[in-house]
Amino acid sequence: MFKLLYKENKARRGEFVTVHGCVQTPAFMNVATNGAIKGAVSAIDLKDLKCQVQLCNTYHLHLRPGDEAVKKLGGLHRFTNWQGPILTDSGGFQVFSLAKLREIKEEGVYFSSHIDGKKIFMSPESSMQIQSNLASTIAMAFDECIENPAEYKYTKDSCDRTYRWLKRCKDEMAKLNMKDGTINKKQILFGINQGSIYGDLRIEHMKKIRELDLAGYAIGGLAVGETTEEMYAIIDTVEEFMPQDKVRYLMGVGTPANILEAVAKGIDLFDCVMPSRNARHGHLFTSAGIINISNAKYTLDDRPIDIKCDCATCRGFSRAYLHHLFKSGEMLAMRLSVMHNLYFYNTLMEKIRDALAEGKFEEFYKSQIEALGRRI
Repeated sequence: MFKLLYKENKARRGEFVTVHGCVQTPAFMNVATNGAIKGAVSAIDLKDLKCQVQLCNTYHLHLRPGDEAVKKLGGLHRFTNWQGPILTDSGGFQVFSLAKLREIKEEGVYFSSHIDGKKIFMSPESSMQIQSNLASTIAMAFDECIENPAEYKYTKDSCDRTYRWLKRCKDEMAKLNMKDGTINKKQILFGINQGSIYGDLRIEHMKKIRELDLAGYAIGGLAVGETTEEMYAIIDTVEEFMPQDKVRYLMGVGTPANILEAVAKGIDLFDCVMPSRNARHGHLFTSAGIINISNAKYTLDDRPIDIKCDCATCRGFSRAYLHHLFKSGEMLAMRLSVMHNLYFYNTLMEKIRDALAEGKFEEFYKSQIEALGRRI
């Protein structure tokens, strides 16, 4: 499924072939939690924003409209009108971040819905069943995402349980892909590496899950309280033990600078709500750094958001107009800003892939890393 095309030090350029299309890596997956990008951006827009993969969330779609409803409507591809690959998060992170009351047991997790308090049980098997109903391309294994810092003993016990859950996920997916009525019988499973900031636990867990020969492997449990330096150290620690011939996914990370750094450390796939969330608050990414379009200095600025960007927003509208839309509370402000930020992220990934293909990644990295994190 994954073909490594070029490599420069640890940085990788590859192709990840799925039943719903080929993903050129490194790639950013655009987050459509409820089946839509927040900011009034549709699947039709995503095609123009260079999106390759749409990410939807199992937990949220299970609560509404319900995974059974999505299945009756033909699965997420028909439901959202996105025809490319779709990855569904297992719901594990949301269970542990949104559920106020939860009880973790070997069979799964008992918790209350953050919407109406309804009692819900989710297990490795039920997570796979929900994701099968959604008919995503890639299903993530059900795991426990713990906060940082976490006690060593609890982290070790959690890793062991997550490994047992992963084996149950694999077995359940194999059964579901054989069932009559399953929409996507070629759904694939990614395992998730956990272990907080403990390098020995991360290595031990990665060694165990790689033996299950899954389609891809993710590093989870980062960007949840640890420092940036700790996050980078964990990536370095785990990468050495990740299979070379499988796609690698860093979950929930991050800024453009984080992504460029992680590519240099050997990561292939990324997702984060940051480009759309920041855009909805007027924080826009540019080739020169990050700007806050709500600042008064943009009142009469007739330049595009980024003079080097050719997205529809930059081609058609000025900073002054975006500033006015935000100050006026117009919905169009969010839509135009989200479109720009997603285009910026996907174009950045395109430039990274080109640099790797040309053997110039190190040069590109040095020329971009400082500007990408600069606040103007």
